[in-house]
Amino acid sequence: MTMRRPSVEGLTRARLDREEGYRLLGLLQDESYQRSLLPGLEEIVPGFPDWLVTALFGGTYLREGLSLRDRQLVNLAALTAVGGVDPQLAGHVRTSLRVGMNRQEILEVFVHLAPYIGVPRALAGLRVAVAAFADTETDTETDTETDADADTETDAETDAETETDTEREGEGGR
Repeated sequence: MTMRRPSVEGLTRARLDREEGYRLLGLLQDESYQRSLLPGLEEIVPGFPDWLVTALFGGTYLREGLSLRDRQLVNLAALTAVGGVDPQLAGHVRTSLRVGMNRQEILEVFVHLAPYIGVPRALAGLRVAVAAFADTETDTETDTETDADADTETDAETDAETETDTEREGEGGR
């Protein structure tokens, strides 16, 4: 049996841009999500994470016709309808915030989905979104505390340097 090679004439060449995929991943997904997903996946199935980033973020996401915000609406709806993918749904809730959606818009997605996918699935999606919002607040508070700690350390270092300079001036004047 001879396999016929499919004709590629007339097909539009798909855009797959690995570099742009990683850039867009960095823009859309927070660093902690990337660190929790990609290396572990690489250990289990080498090359698969790179394919995912290249095909999704360097391919599908780069297609014309939908804004990043619109793509997030679709992602929230699809993941909620599928169910059982809470980590991915939580990640896309955070990404939705990153692309400019507000909490009310995100929550309204789940309300709108209820008659289409069922109330239990919509409620499950709402629970994931609320938990992702809480995680986002915790991350923001931690970032703010870290920034404040860094400012305090910098102030302390500046004060110490000033004291040392003053001591040197005092010793030089004796």
